Formats: sequence, structure tokens, C-alpha cells
Amino acid sequence: MGSAPYPAGEWKGKARGGLQELGCMPWKVSKQKGPGAGGEGMGAEERRSGDPRDCHRQDMSSSCSSPPPAAAAAAAAVPSQSPPVIYHEKQRRELCALHALNNVFQDGAAFSREALQDIYQRLSPSTLLTPHKKSMLGNGNYDVNVIMAALQTRGFEAVWWDKRRDVGSIELSNVTGFILNVPSNLRWGPFRLPLKRQHWIGVREVSGTYYNLDSKLRTPQSIGRPEELRKFFRQQLRGKNCELLLVVSDEVEARHTWRRDS
Repeated sequence: MGSAPYPAGEWKGKARGGLQELGCMPWKVSKQKGPGAGGEGMGAEERRSGDPRDCHRQDMSSSCSSPPPAAAAAAAAVPSQSPPVIYHEKQRRELCALHALNNVFQDGAAFSREALQDIYQRLSPSTLLTPHKKSMLGNGNYDVNVIMAALQTRGFEAVWWDKRRDVGSIELSNVTGFILNVPSNLRWGPFRLPLKRQHWIGVREVSGTYYNLDSKLRTPQSIGRPEELRKFFRQQLRGKNCELLLVVSDEVEARHTWRRDS
């Protein structure tokens, strides 16, 4: 499946229980008939000339029908607000780690399958002994070590969040994005199997709203503002085998400014 940007307004308000967006009509001036337009004894010429007061009334009608110049100028000065464009990479093979990374960076060219496979080969030279046999073929199923090494190539670090601490102590403004590791049902084509495997999910903020950018979703799902994000993380981390990684810059990691001072 491919990937494409999505307007945020199209999936605003959906939440994941367990990363989803004038014209003016011309003013019509109605013609008014003069007095006696249908009366007897008035000729065509007289009807055309009419009463001078009728012209005055028509002028007033036209001027009242037109928007005031100041109001028109104010309306033109209001900028049109288009919804933000969200990059959402969808699931292919078992490349959820790749999708989570690119979704967090909102860039489909941030990382490639070849780059992650090269990192995997360097970290696991004895591939015949590794439990992630599918990674030998470049199909994915990369572990946290590959994600951490990939982030380091771009000057970022993955900070493992201790679930014993409340997520309220995360300094959200200093965090580039989040990567969740959660259990997910395996699928065989359209069928869901009664088996689970760990799955990587990207979460990040776009134009003031946080989104669940799970590559298995059809569209990004809006989480909401910071408080809604914290509730979302609390709910996810209560589950079994769920972990949270904070994606931060090297500078933020060196100064530990991804956490609030207690």
C-alpha cells in the first residue's frame, strides 16, 4: 500500500482506543416600477421617463444592496485557513519500524528500507543466529536497536520512557515525536489471526494537534491537545508489553530537557 498526505480535517475527532481535513454571490439589484406603470392614459414615453423620485428610490435600493466598502475590504483581508497536510505512511510487509520513523519525521525520504537493512546487517553480522530471520531478506521486523541507530544517523536519540513515571513529567515542547511499541494482531490477507506480534507506531504533533500515525490505520487519527495526548499514553502504557520511546535531538538528550524538573 502506498502513502500520501492527508488533510487533518478529514479525520479530526477520531481516537484510537487500542497516530486519524467561499465564494461571494453577486448582489442583484431589482428594478422598481414607477407609479402608474399599469395606469390608463400614460404613454410609453411617459412610462420610460417616470417620476424623478423613482430614480432616487432606485439609486437608494442599489446602494443598500451593495456591501459597504469597509466591510468588503475587511472580508478580503481575512486569510483562508486550509487544514494542515499530514504525511501518513501505510503498512507494507513488516516494515512498521520504517513507517513509524518516516511518519514521526513527516518525510517519506527520511529513512529507506535499504538504510535500515544496512544498519541491521552491521548490528547483526551473524544473521544466521538472529531470531529476526525475516530481516535477513529485508522484509522488516526490525527491533529497537535498529530504530535507535537509525535516529543517530540524523542527530536524534530514542529515549526509553520508564512506565513507572507519569507521562505528565514529559516536556512535550522538547520532544520531536513518539514511537510506541504495542502488541498487534497478525493478519493473513483480509483475515485477522489469533496471534499477536509487537508493532511500532509513530505519534507526533502537526499544527498544534497530536496524531496517531499507526501505519495500519487507513488515515491518521487525531488524538488532540497535550492533555489528550497524555491520556492516550496512560491508556496505552497500562497494557501489557507496551513501551514508549521519545524521539529527541542530541542536544535535548544531552541536557535531559525532555523531562520536566520535579
